[in-house]
Amino acid sequence: MRGERERNSSNTGTGTGTAQRRIGYINAQTTSLQQIRPSLITWFLQRPHSIPFVLALFLFLAWISLRVQRAAHTLPRSSASDRRDAAASLVRFLPSRAAKDNRGWLFDPVALALASGLKGGAVTCASLHVGEIRPGKFRGNHRHHDSNETFLIWGAATRFRLENSEEDNGYAEVTLDRDEIAVAASPVHTAHALVNIDPIRSTFFIGCQDSIVNYNASTDFNVWKDL
Repeated sequence: MRGERERNSSNTGTGTGTAQRRIGYINAQTTSLQQIRPSLITWFLQRPHSIPFVLALFLFLAWISLRVQRAAHTLPRSSASDRRDAAASLVRFLPSRAAKDNRGWLFDPVALALASGLKGGAVTCASLHVGEIRPGKFRGNHRHHDSNETFLIWGAATRFRLENSEEDNGYAEVTLDRDEIAVAASPVHTAHALVNIDPIRSTFFIGCQDSIVNYNASTDFNVWKDL
């Protein structure tokens, strides 16, 4: 019995020693790999053939970033926002959704208004004007009694107001972001106003009217006193 216990004790000691040596070997290998891995990466990046790999990685990350930004720009608008835009007879979109090439965007605002279902705007341009609205200023705030009008608006954060008897305060009002483009329709006998609320940029707009406007005899000015 005593001899058997001694043999068991000897075997246990041998097993423990073997396990300890194995753990020590694994730890040494892990430490060695941790030391070698950074040096291998550094060595690889210093080689000329690493340049195409680094450029490809950079382009891939840039592509991912652009896809994320585009997805953020094309998030669906809420039904409440769509209702307000419809009440203001306006449709908005980002330049990425406009017909464009590497020179920028280009389209027919009257055709776009008709295609978007906006009603009451001009379908021909007997009178056409283009203008700028500087920060803190406004244009319009009047009502034409002899023409329908279609607007193209872009360039800055802008508030567009359109007379609408179905709204509680008698008008619908929406705010455009500085990167958005909008087409709006203002039917005859309907007041409208464009207000630049951007701290830096100018608002630009094109107004298309389907008849020559007589501003003295057929236009009501200063419709809203809060502008």
